[in-house]
Amino acid sequence: MKILILNGPNLNLLGIREKNIYGETSFEDYLSGLRDFYTMVEIEYYQSNVEGELINKIHEVGFSYDGIILNAGAYTHTSIALADAISAVPCPVIEVHISNTAKREAFRHVSFLTPVCRGVIAGFGLKSYELALQAFM
Repeated sequence: MKILILNGPNLNLLGIREKNIYGETSFEDYLSGLRDFYTMVEIEYYQSNVEGELINKIHEVGFSYDGIILNAGAYTHTSIALADAISAVPCPVIEVHISNTAKREAFRHVSFLTPVCRGVIAGFGLKSYELALQAFM
C-alpha cells in the first residue's frame, strides 16, 4: 500500500507555531514514528506553502497511489482549485486537521474539500494522520 501525506501552508512550522493548538512535535519527528510503526505501508510525504505545488502533487500521485492524507491548512477554506484536483483523480483522499476546526474561528467551519473527500478526521492532534492511515488500511 502506498500513501501520500500531503501538508499545506504553515504546516512546516509544526512544533514551533501556536503550540497550544498544534502541539510541540515537529511533523518530521511524528512521521518518523509513523513510518517505524506502519512498516507495511509505504508512506511518502510532501509539504508546500504553495497551492499550485499541492495541486501538482495530487495530479502526480492521484492515478497511482492507494490514498492521499491531506491537511491543506488554510487552503481548506479557500481553494476550489484543490477541490477540483481531488475530483480529477481516482485516488481517494482523506481530509485531516490537527485541531477541531469546528471549535475555531467561523471561517474555519467551511471546507471546500470535504464534499470531494472520502472522509474527514479532525481534532485529534497529530494522531489525526494515523487515524486516516488506519482508515485506508
